[in-house]
Amino acid sequence: MNILCVGGGPAGLYFALLMKQQDPAHRVVVVERNRPFDTFGWGVVLSDQTLGNLQAADAPTARLIGDAFNHWDDIEVFFKGRSVRSGGHGFCGIGRKKLLNILQERCLALGVELVFETDVTDDQALAAQYEADLVIASDGLNSRIRNRYAATYQPDVDLRQCRFVWLGTRKTFDAFTFAFEQTEHGWFQAHAYKFDDDTSTFIVETPEAVWQAHGLDTMPQEEAIAFCERLFANYLDGHKLISNATHLRGSAIWIRFPRVVCKTWVHRERIQGRDVPFVLMGDAAHTAHFSIGSGTKLALEDAIDLANEFGGAGAGGMDAVLAGYEARRSVEVLKIQNAARNSTEWFENVTRYSGMEIEQFAYSLLTRSQRISHENLRLRDAKWLEGYEAWLAGRAAPRGGHPVPPMLTPLKVRGLELKNRIVVSPMATYSAVDGVPQDFHLVHLGARALGGAALVFVEMTSPTPEGRITPGCPGLWNDAQATAFRRIVDFVHGQSSARIGLQLGHSGPKGSTQLGWEGTDEPLPAPSGRPDEAPNWPLLSASALPYGEQNQTPQAMTRADMDQMKQAFVDATRRAAGAGFDWLELHCAHGYLLSAFITPLTNLRTDDYGGSLENRCRFPLEVFAAMRATWPEDRPMSVRISAHDWAPGGHTADDAVQVARLFQAAGCDFIDVSSGQTTRAAKPVYGRMYQTPFSDRIRNEVGIRTIAVGAISEADHANSIIAAGRADLCAIARPHLADPAWTLHEAARLGSRAVDWPRQYLSGRDQLYREISKQKQADVQVQRSLDAMKTIATDEEH
Repeated sequence: MNILCVGGGPAGLYFALLMKQQDPAHRVVVVERNRPFDTFGWGVVLSDQTLGNLQAADAPTARLIGDAFNHWDDIEVFFKGRSVRSGGHGFCGIGRKKLLNILQERCLALGVELVFETDVTDDQALAAQYEADLVIASDGLNSRIRNRYAATYQPDVDLRQCRFVWLGTRKTFDAFTFAFEQTEHGWFQAHAYKFDDDTSTFIVETPEAVWQAHGLDTMPQEEAIAFCERLFANYLDGHKLISNATHLRGSAIWIRFPRVVCKTWVHRERIQGRDVPFVLMGDAAHTAHFSIGSGTKLALEDAIDLANEFGGAGAGGMDAVLAGYEARRSVEVLKIQNAARNSTEWFENVTRYSGMEIEQFAYSLLTRSQRISHENLRLRDAKWLEGYEAWLAGRAAPRGGHPVPPMLTPLKVRGLELKNRIVVSPMATYSAVDGVPQDFHLVHLGARALGGAALVFVEMTSPTPEGRITPGCPGLWNDAQATAFRRIVDFVHGQSSARIGLQLGHSGPKGSTQLGWEGTDEPLPAPSGRPDEAPNWPLLSASALPYGEQNQTPQAMTRADMDQMKQAFVDATRRAAGAGFDWLELHCAHGYLLSAFITPLTNLRTDDYGGSLENRCRFPLEVFAAMRATWPEDRPMSVRISAHDWAPGGHTADDAVQVARLFQAAGCDFIDVSSGQTTRAAKPVYGRMYQTPFSDRIRNEVGIRTIAVGAISEADHANSIIAAGRADLCAIARPHLADPAWTLHEAARLGSRAVDWPRQYLSGRDQLYREISKQKQADVQVQRSLDAMKTIATDEEH
């Protein structure tokens, strides 16, 4: 093939040398606008994992890069006059210029043609000049090729909220250093790391508003750098900060990070009678924030993937190769970009976490992307993590202070003490009869109360017959229902150390539907097949909007309807208190009645209960206030909200913060932070713990305790969430359906005995711990054998 790489950054150079190495018959040309062996920038960071990928792809290049790297394991965080240092993180720093020089030299040694000082203004003419069969658009963040064919690539560029400047210093740091300094206008942070024997990268970052408040938007470059030197003088030991962007004037050295996502990575252009693919690679295709150090990693791994695909190409030819490359890499990049988004937002909102003590602040920083978990930190630095666990346990129970998994630390709310942080989510089981819970509910909820969780929630229970989601959903509009619930509550209190809560809610426009295993959110069918004979009951909502095309249109609530509904909630609250429930939650999420008032997608009212967010929350707040006045003062109340509608024009995370403030002012103790399910048009971005960032923001910005929900399936997830202060409780749903004793089993896998088993099951507990211990010992022996085999193989190679 004739291969043309437009742009001589890491992506273009590395792909060029890999393809030339794969088949010397390829003609590979790299065209770069800069001079030979000249580049801009300071240091770049790669993880040990990325180094392993380079070794597998091209050992000689990896060896040259490895010899030039400065390796470190520690991360040190400076905050409020104190520091925290942890190890085992495994990073390598190398000067960007040094990295490119190594790749350039390696390209030349393999016979790649390097064409410098050529500014490509017409990529089609250049492709024709070199008779290219393949054009790699590796022309960086401001890719001309991506812009020229934007109709194909469909790029989405999001400029982030902070300004940052990329500087250097002769002060050499022996750890990856994060330093935070507060000014009268807000927070600045420095990201610093050594990349050669006498130089470190020193990135200074601050929110746009803080940057402007200090006049940095109009400050000459020299004055701005001097400002940064004074601000971070405690870390520079008298060394200067250096800019290599002297060609830029004034505030141009400060930039906002652009997050780039492209829908498609391949464009085909007809050149000299042939269809030539133009393929995006590296920053031209995607970007990941520098705070997770993955831009260069992604570029190099793009190159590896496409080169490998060509190396193993089958009968599918070029089209199959490029389709496979785009399919695989777009997924991997999305994972990194999701992590980068979490990391970016953390640094954009340092103020949110500034009330934390440095111990938790540092933990939150280390786990900000949600890719590094609690147990991953233990692998990196067990001693440091055990110290943090002891610190956290001491705050939860001052008499203790011994290392305890964060999810097993106790919590007191009003007059209620919870033995740990695990909650069994309210999950619909569709097994009530006329709203009355049955023996199934006793066994279902009782088993989970015995299973180690601190708090077990009954599924959404309606205060009226018409407020049920399905005919199988429970209610609390009469004394027979209250008596049946009392039986369950008494069992939980008498046979376990768990507490039990009730979630009250009205289905609104999503009511009168089939049981979950029959047709979720679909209206009840008529036995005769005639819709007019279907056994559906009338619905109420904020506005007369059906949830779906097949769902019936609800009646918009009148003031009289609201008064009656509020009284129904109060009556149900009184019955719940009489039944002995420890906790009460009001359901204002997922498109049900009170949620339908809150979201603008379903509230089209023009009276005092529509329009502004405050107006849309008016009726839910009235209901909550009436319930809180009825519910015993020493028992907690929470509100479940949909923090994001995941649909255009809908409720956003910013709105969720305001909603949380309103309920906090009304006396709410906890916000149960869910999202979505308010409209059929919702398109959530799923992933592990995908809703936790909403909880994190509400908890730390509003200052109210939260419950995190959504794709939390392992103790590692829960421990990370609680330890980082992203929530105070973790609600586990589907895993508890599969395993009633999820908490007990996860604690056993952690090797922790800081959990109480029912005395009837103690012999089973002891057997479980023995079996887990044996398995861990066997795993250690297997790993030792594998390590020994690797050592023998390495010795034979040498």
